[in-house]
Amino acid sequence: MSTSAKSATQIAASLTYNEAGLIPAIAQQYDSDQVLMMAWMNEDAVIETLTNDRVCYWSRSRSKLWRKGETSGHIQKLIELRIDCDRDTLLLLVDQRGPACHTNRQNCFFEAVRDDEVEVIADPLQTETPSAND
Repeated sequence: MSTSAKSATQIAASLTYNEAGLIPAIAQQYDSDQVLMMAWMNEDAVIETLTNDRVCYWSRSRSKLWRKGETSGHIQKLIELRIDCDRDTLLLLVDQRGPACHTNRQNCFFEAVRDDEVEVIADPLQTETPSAND
């Protein structure tokens, strides 16, 4: 799905970023429609993702680009990038390799509010040791 640097730059510049220069990006497994995670991207992360077909985010805690899977190996290969109608949110259809969550769960949405309580939802892919923070 690789995009040329010129097109990627034009697409990234056309998006609406918040006051911190960030745009929310929701990652969804392309073949199961499972929502995996939400993270932030800046213009550089959008350009890198579009030109390399591997998802790159902006780490707010580290203040640097965060290439998903750079330490854990749990990469996200970009299948398609979708832009919402207001151009202020992205949907990334990805092929997730390994767990998406830094807690080693399949996705980051493993807690549900049920009957006035927060309940952890069972995840068959969870391992004992959390991966590196990516």
